[in-house]
This record gives sequence, structure tokens and C-alpha cells, in this order.
Amino acid sequence: MIYLDTSFLTPLFRAEPLSGRISNFLAAVPPGTLAISLWTRVEFASVMARDVRMKSLSEATARKLIEEFDALAVDSLHVLIPAAADYYLARDFVAEFATRLRGPDALHMAIARNHGIEVILTLDEGLIFAARKLKIKAKRGIRL
Repeated sequence: MIYLDTSFLTPLFRAEPLSGRISNFLAAVPPGTLAISLWTRVEFASVMARDVRMKSLSEATARKLIEEFDALAVDSLHVLIPAAADYYLARDFVAEFATRLRGPDALHMAIARNHGIEVILTLDEGLIFAARKLKIKAKRGIRL
């Protein structure tokens, strides 16, 4: 199973330089092998809310993108539900100060580890750095 970090999915919903590469990559992945968590859905909505605050998206567009993201999650992805053990492990990951992890990324990594995920795909270099420290497999999945 492949866990998709929010940063990896966001370019599917906004025009970004990597949008096409991510779309092509995901189209080639066998069905049923991609996962996110409920936390990913919160984070995606947060990114859209930030874009509304910064006036780079209208409220109507942001709502439409959140709906499209939620539809993708329901129709095409395994949605993992964080449990108490995920929060405890995320706390431990954050307390490994050499990782430089922030809470949201630590929660993604804890969910992935506790659910037996093979690899995390992310565009976040900080998450990749922390994953190496914690011996969790994480990579970009595409060339930048």
C-alpha cells in the first residue's frame, strides 16, 4: 500500500508545475494500492482555506476543490482512520528532535507506520528527511 501525503495530492487539484507528472504517475499505479487518512482530508481543506485567506482562490472554487478531493478519497483511495496509537506514536516522533518534525507530518508518518504502509509519497523534503531518521520509507515518487 502507498500512502499519499497531502503535498503529493494537492497539485492534482490546482495547476502547478508538477500537476501533469503526478497525474501520470497515479494513473499508472494499480487500483486499490493508494491510501490517505482522514487527517489528509483535514489538511487538504486547510490548504484550500489558506488559499482563500490569501485570496488566491475564491470560496466557491475552494469548496468545489474540497468536494472533488473528498470524491476522489471515497471513490479511489483507502481512507485510514487515525487511532489513539497513531497520536501516541506521532508524539514520540515529534519528540525525536533530530527529525525536526511538526505535528501534522508526524501524524501522517505514524498512521503510515501503524497501518503497514510500504512507502509514503510526498513532495515535502522535510518529511523525507524525518522519514530517513525514523527508518520509514518515503520518497517523491516523481522527478522534480
